[in-house]
Amino acid sequence: MVDVVYTQDGFDVRLEWGPDGLDALVEACAVLVIVDVLSFSTAVDVAVGRGARILPLPWRDERAAAAASAAGALLAGERSWTLRPSSLVDIPAGTLLALPSPNGATLCRRAAEAGVRVLAGCLRNAGAVARRAQELGGPVGVIAAGERWQADGRPLRPGLEDYLGAGAIVSVMRGTLSPEATVAAAAFRSVTDLPATIADCTSGRELIKWNHPGDVELAGRLDVSDTAPVLMEGVFTSVV
Repeated sequence: MVDVVYTQDGFDVRLEWGPDGLDALVEACAVLVIVDVLSFSTAVDVAVGRGARILPLPWRDERAAAAASAAGALLAGERSWTLRPSSLVDIPAGTLLALPSPNGATLCRRAAEAGVRVLAGCLRNAGAVARRAQELGGPVGVIAAGERWQADGRPLRPGLEDYLGAGAIVSVMRGTLSPEATVAAAAFRSVTDLPATIADCTSGRELIKWNHPGDVELAGRLDVSDTAPVLMEGVFTSVV
């Protein structure tokens, strides 16, 4: 049991970082929104918006292939569909794609195993996800996934893109916001050129260095999607 001092008790909307933050909020919130802008949540939004379904997986090894096979899903990479959002813009409706991700997908699975409702949020679907999350119940916790440092133990690297995505979501939610959520919303509102900021932050520069500028561009668009992916029986879908 997490000490109530860490649960942001008393607020309708709460915000934390990464797996430890998820563990702090999961017992106190009815709904968790996982925000991994670069790139899991954006990939889920693009695919589900096309009518596909996403099976989030925390592994990239042989367990991923086994889980995909057991679910009757295609494993990312088998037909050029990957974690890169730009690879999913033409994915056919009805496709069930198993998508491994060490941050966003892992957090989604972790939250679902705790018995809460789970949504995948990003900048593209911020408004739609905010509304759907509060329709499902409350309190709502928003988890900025963050990245990992290339260092021993792979400690959490807070990602500006996820903080801004979380801020975009909580900025349109009703009810009382915790101080953590309030400051994230203010940070989001302070940005005058969101696409440029996403492209120039550390995670954006990293993907551009790896020759994936199209993924950064897709992820930097605000409220261009009305898709609110909800995890149902382990699969993200827009049908609720």
